[in-house]
Amino acid sequence: MTTLPVHPGADAVLDALDPEQREVAAHPSGPMCVLAGAGTGKTRAITHRIAYGVLSGVHQPQRVLAVTFTARAAGEMRTRLRDLGVGGVQARTFHAAALRQLHYFWPQAVGGAAPEVMPHKASAVAEAGSRLRIRLDGPGVRDLASEIEWAKVSMLTADSYAHAAARARREPPAGLDPTAMARLISAYEDVKADRGVIDFEDVLLLTVGILREHEQIARAVRGQYRHFVVDEYQDVNRLQQALLDLWLGDRDDLCVVGDPAQTIYSFTGASPEHLLGFRSRYPQARVVELVRNYRSTPQVVRLANLVLSGPGGARRSGSVELRAQRGDGPEPELVVADHDPDEAARAANRIEALIAEGHPASEIAVLFRTNGQSEGVESALAERGIPYLVRGGERFFSRREVRDAVVLLRGAARSDDGSVPLPDLVRDVLLGAGWSRQAPTSGGAARERWESLNALAALADDLHALDDAARLPAFVAELDQRAAEQNAPTVQGVTLASFHAAKGLEWDTVLLVGCSDGLLPITMADTPEAIEEERRLLYVGVTRARERLVLSYAAARTPGAKATRRPSRFLDGTADVLGQGARSQPRRRRGGAAGAAKEPARTTCRVCGGPLATAKERTIGRCTACPPTMDERLFEALRTWRLETAREADVPAFVVFTDATLTAIAERVPGDTRELSRIPGVGPAKLERWGDAVLAVLQEFSDA
Repeated sequence: MTTLPVHPGADAVLDALDPEQREVAAHPSGPMCVLAGAGTGKTRAITHRIAYGVLSGVHQPQRVLAVTFTARAAGEMRTRLRDLGVGGVQARTFHAAALRQLHYFWPQAVGGAAPEVMPHKASAVAEAGSRLRIRLDGPGVRDLASEIEWAKVSMLTADSYAHAAARARREPPAGLDPTAMARLISAYEDVKADRGVIDFEDVLLLTVGILREHEQIARAVRGQYRHFVVDEYQDVNRLQQALLDLWLGDRDDLCVVGDPAQTIYSFTGASPEHLLGFRSRYPQARVVELVRNYRSTPQVVRLANLVLSGPGGARRSGSVELRAQRGDGPEPELVVADHDPDEAARAANRIEALIAEGHPASEIAVLFRTNGQSEGVESALAERGIPYLVRGGERFFSRREVRDAVVLLRGAARSDDGSVPLPDLVRDVLLGAGWSRQAPTSGGAARERWESLNALAALADDLHALDDAARLPAFVAELDQRAAEQNAPTVQGVTLASFHAAKGLEWDTVLLVGCSDGLLPITMADTPEAIEEERRLLYVGVTRARERLVLSYAAARTPGAKATRRPSRFLDGTADVLGQGARSQPRRRRGGAAGAAKEPARTTCRVCGGPLATAKERTIGRCTACPPTMDERLFEALRTWRLETAREADVPAFVVFTDATLTAIAERVPGDTRELSRIPGVGPAKLERWGDAVLAVLQEFSDA
């Protein structure tokens, strides 16, 4: 390879970095694995690595391909490289890079023009369901579209889906069994073929197919790109890894960057094994850990480390222990609300006070585990006239005002003659969609609609700043790409987002609501691997905060209901920061169970006072001659739950709980894990594994 002249600014690129970042940047060739903790400046490290490689003459910029997961991240990388004096480097998402290659090589490999890419799967999924006479509602269509995406990124077909889903213990959505899901996948492919379109996963699949089947095309791609950088490598799925392997060929000039502690997308097919196994594939690879956190205060960083390590303090595989670099800030808080509406009101009151103190609404976020938790917070903010955005590309781009605006922009793009600057032209079009140049003084829905349209105007400014030659067709294409990737633009209001949607973002103030067992971890997380991913979700949420962090949970779901919830078990190791109320179980007494010793076994019946002769009688606390003191419907609900649980665990029902233990639970109706732990037959292991689910059954029965 020809060595290019060394630019005089090459050494200055290294001077701006900390020791670990410098280690990344100073070795621009060969395989490298960067384990980058949250807020440690990974984008800075890898852009400086690329810049140093180019400026020192090791790489030609047009031979470098940097791959990211969102168009926003790719744009940020291009901007940083340009600021470092390096232009010409390709920074794209996997889909954007593959789509470009697909369009270029399709005429050579297949003939004609490449098929059009569907912006959304919903209509095709709905038609596939109709062909099979499967009735689907909106949520069902969305869930099935996600399942199809999982199958495709796992490189499964309709024929291989059922076996793979069973092996992965994956239950299809919308009430379908694996066989019916396989038929739906086949029907979905037929719908696309009839329409002559492909979806976003097909872009990768078809590119992989072309590169595998046409060696001359694979050589052309490998001749174009010699050096690869992959960001967020812990989120790579099997299909993306297959494409990356084909891009590389037999070369090893690859730098991957990721954080196993932020692996939160396994349900989509992402796997951290590519990151964790990098050294085994490339034994000569350099491994660098970025540990200096520049985002958050020491107080937030300490809590994040405690959440990730857990009560035992053990370091998770491949994760790093963050070291704070900022000055001190306020201690994180734990707020216990009486019920869900009270929790939402407390969050809104705190936000209202912060805004009154001068903190921008755009620097405040409320994060939650499930999208359903958003409604209460939205209502509480709307009552106070506080503008907000529910983050997530699908939610943003499905808003009526945004849809109408995109239609108008698409129509105007056909007549854009370049005479009006892009930002001005976009604003002229948005005026017809209901936007005004001045924000409305009122809050609520009117302000939210204005903020949504104003975000489109701001996005036009961003695109113009990145490329002053960009016109309206490019802007519309950017909106389509963002909608497909669920990458909503920034709106000047309080951000409401799920933990998943918040990844990669940060705010001065973060409120984490719903930090209780059953939500964190969510009830459906029933394996050790799933529970660990839930822990990582909370870690991601905590590390979004720069300065202020408030965690909260509600003791009950509704006003007047029994307070049965407990704080998330992931907070057990944080009592030194959040106080003793953070313990999901009260401190254990020596020789006793959590919070209290077991009740001594009864020797007399609590109904008639007679002696208890058998182990079963002593478990339920009454002699079998006395009538039960329980609701038989509750007992049957517990038996139904036990049967389903035993089937999922593939164990006999009595291994979960015996009939005697279920009878005791139904008679005593424990309100929390402490009361549940006192029932004979509920040992620590069973309490940990099934306690939350039992309490959920009791709560549902109580609410019914």
